[in-house]
Amino acid sequence: MHMVIHALVEASTQDDALATGKTVFDRLVGAVPHANPVFDYYVTFDEDETSVAGTARWGQLPVAAPVDSAAGEKLLERGWNATKEEFQRNLDRVKEALDEHSDEEIMRDADLARHAFHQVGAYDGPTVFLYDEHGSGIRHQGKLDRLLDESEDLWIVPADVHY
Repeated sequence: MHMVIHALVEASTQDDALATGKTVFDRLVGAVPHANPVFDYYVTFDEDETSVAGTARWGQLPVAAPVDSAAGEKLLERGWNATKEEFQRNLDRVKEALDEHSDEEIMRDADLARHAFHQVGAYDGPTVFLYDEHGSGIRHQGKLDRLLDESEDLWIVPADVHY
């Protein structure tokens, strides 16, 4: 499966933002030592050699954009909304499982209940669409607000990832 994720990074130029973003994505695919891979591979939107990922799959997206630009705000909104929607979808599944299944049924993963529990608690992977420059998932509004408030040169870098 493919999805677009975003790295929020400090940079002074688009090239620096892209380079830092690629470092984040390298961590997330396990391309650096001691990294735990979360995704199989990534393609950034400066690459046009593939016919199945990146621009070929999603159309034109900025290579990197300042968060306070129109393009950056749009990417940030897209990533944050996707994170919130996926969290809520999984949280609703957890609540439903608790209402409808016994402990034993949940333990057996009836209706993928345990999977939903796992997804609600995930720190990265297919339920998290925004990452900081250390490769940590941005999972709640407080962390996102802190990043936005503390940085003067914050960029957002999208990537198509496969999991």
